[in-house]
Amino acid sequence: MTVKWFPDAKYVMKQTASYIQTQFGEISCKVFLREMVRIEKLLRENPNLGSVEPLLSDLPKTYRSIVIQKLNKIVYYVEDNTIYIADFWDVRREPRKQREHTIAGTNNIE
Repeated sequence: MTVKWFPDAKYVMKQTASYIQTQFGEISCKVFLREMVRIEKLLRENPNLGSVEPLLSDLPKTYRSIVIQKLNKIVYYVEDNTIYIADFWDVRREPRKQREHTIAGTNNIE
């Protein structure tokens, strides 16, 4: 399986890594990035690993999510032989806004 990131999802993930580096240091940032690589590998091996995302359950695609380090969530869906990372959520934010961001951001893919 291949993994493709939507531009908005990749941008938010990079911003999160930058924030972690600035606030908590290089080692914390490396731990975060290693966790991202580990999760991508797990998804390639088992694309249905994540739970169905309840905030997006009314949409035509089946969106799933995986929590990363308690504060972030990868939101993705699987189509054919590809895992599409649709969004990267900070779980402390307003759920309705997260949902709107995901729907708006999935209009284009890299």
